[in-house]
Amino acid sequence: MGINEAMQLVEKVMHQVIETDVPVLREASEHILSAGGKRVRPRLTLLTYLAAGGQSLDAIAPVAAAVELVHTASVVHDDINDHGVLRRGRPSVNAIWGRTFALLTGDYLFTKVYELMAPHNELNPIMAEAAVRLVEGETLQAAAVKNNNYTRQVYYDIIARKTASLFEAGAHFGARLAHADDTIINALKLFGFNVGMAFQIIDDILDLTADDLTLGKTSGIDLDQGRGYAAIHTNGNSNGAVAVAEAVTEVDQDDPMKKIKAKIMNGDAIAEGRRRAHELVDMAIACLDVLPQSAARDELADLAYMVVNRSY
Repeated sequence: MGINEAMQLVEKVMHQVIETDVPVLREASEHILSAGGKRVRPRLTLLTYLAAGGQSLDAIAPVAAAVELVHTASVVHDDINDHGVLRRGRPSVNAIWGRTFALLTGDYLFTKVYELMAPHNELNPIMAEAAVRLVEGETLQAAAVKNNNYTRQVYYDIIARKTASLFEAGAHFGARLAHADDTIINALKLFGFNVGMAFQIIDDILDLTADDLTLGKTSGIDLDQGRGYAAIHTNGNSNGAVAVAEAVTEVDQDDPMKKIKAKIMNGDAIAEGRRRAHELVDMAIACLDVLPQSAARDELADLAYMVVNRSY
């Protein structure tokens, strides 16, 4: 089985596990899953497994699916918190079914992760830690905005928890299921972590620079709420909430995002963010040196470069 066939199996597993006779849960879950997505996290899990010497991709597909379901559940909840109306190029669960059913759909997807991970006792503490850190990151982000304390240091702590932790877990799963030694496991965990950090920085930049159609979700939400990479680098001001608040006071109500984006992009904030993301990817790829040469190792490097060079 090749990587593309394994990714198709991951899709099949996700759609099978969400089956229920409760119509709204089935329809809302199918809605968000059938919208697709980049599927970076499950691909990372599969590729680290192969690069570490794994042979049976069909055996790891449910774990890769669980990783993606954690992410999918989190974005359903994100759209409730952020009032997002577009996700993966179509109306969000929140926009169609409302806040209550979106909350329950996110909860339902999280519970299905338990089902997929049940056979993997030794992996469950890793998944639990990643899920805890994801929630911690989202909570720290909300608190930082509320308390007007969105500094650069806080930003990096937030994205390490809410994004990089799940990338790290996916890589950890792949290496451990391939029965790799500790050197390879630790190297691949660090690879996943650094790729996750770079992914989120680029995601935040795209939230600023891409329109809704290109991005596939409601753009400008992070900026509106005083968070995101560029927000904390505006005009040398480390407090993103203040910078965004100042921008919002000058907004043209007919096209609010146009003026906010123009102000935020004044200077080198975007360039600095991209530089940092590329540094993180270079660090990630260096971690692959412990692996023997293989097609999967090359694909991991390609995945890392895709993360920083993407336009959506």
